[in-house]
Amino acid sequence: MGNLDRVTAPALALQTTAGTLELGGPPWLMGVVNATPDSFSDDGRHRTLEDRVEHARSLLDAGADIIDIGGESGITNQPPVAPEEEIERVVPLIERVARELGALVSVDTYKPAVAHAAITAGAAIVNDVSGLRDPELADVCAGTGAGLVLMHTRAAPKQKLLDPTLDGLVGADVKRFLRELISVAMAHGVSFEQLMLDPGPDFGKTPSQTVEVLRELTDLHALERPLLLAVSRKDFVGAITERPPRARLAGTLAAIGYGVDAGVHVLRVHDVGDVADYLAVRAALGGEADVDPGLRLATDLRREPQSR
Repeated sequence: MGNLDRVTAPALALQTTAGTLELGGPPWLMGVVNATPDSFSDDGRHRTLEDRVEHARSLLDAGADIIDIGGESGITNQPPVAPEEEIERVVPLIERVARELGALVSVDTYKPAVAHAAITAGAAIVNDVSGLRDPELADVCAGTGAGLVLMHTRAAPKQKLLDPTLDGLVGADVKRFLRELISVAMAHGVSFEQLMLDPGPDFGKTPSQTVEVLRELTDLHALERPLLLAVSRKDFVGAITERPPRARLAGTLAAIGYGVDAGVHVLRVHDVGDVADYLAVRAALGGEADVDPGLRLATDLRREPQSR
């Protein structure tokens, strides 16, 4: 469906170890903090634990509702990180961000041992980008009460899959695959209310296939679970705009606007402040947010400060 009628995100609850999140209406922002030396988008800018804690703090100050912490990048030309090393990367950071900053934390992992250690450290949600490749991950969430993000991908972790034979078919495959994953997770004891769904932009998809999936995003509301949209700096944006990762903000905002129109519940983003500004102006112009008649621009914001 190329022409999208605007949809308000339906009110849905997500159960986590931090309590029940009431999602719906304006999207929540999930800020990304990578505890890795080889992230595709940040060039290892935040190399120390203190750097990463401060980055999480800055994302929260900019408007993030959730901090998503990952200890293994999705780069496919590198081998998987051993669970022990991934735990060493994420657990100290999760402890600081959850307890010192008081943030709601998700852990980006597909490894059951890492998920268990992360939840013990304070993570409330497991963001699995493997398509539940290891169902034991569902056992961990069932036993702890953590929320679980189920994502569509036909590619194994750390492997690239670009299959042109899926052209025109991938949208239907996403719906079928996610429905199957819901059944698998629930068979392992995860409640329906613990689940959130991610259509998996770029994961096991060519750029055109990702566009195909996103054009059918509203169809996923039939699965009656909150939708997470992770389009920030993605390859499909780069392919359309011919921009490297850190120059994809404008394209990312266009994809986010489309996702908001499709009624997504959570936006996983790198540039939290810019996305928050975009959503604030959009809501004001669209009538979703009240605008005080007395609203004025502060004098010190009228011009850029003069350099000395």
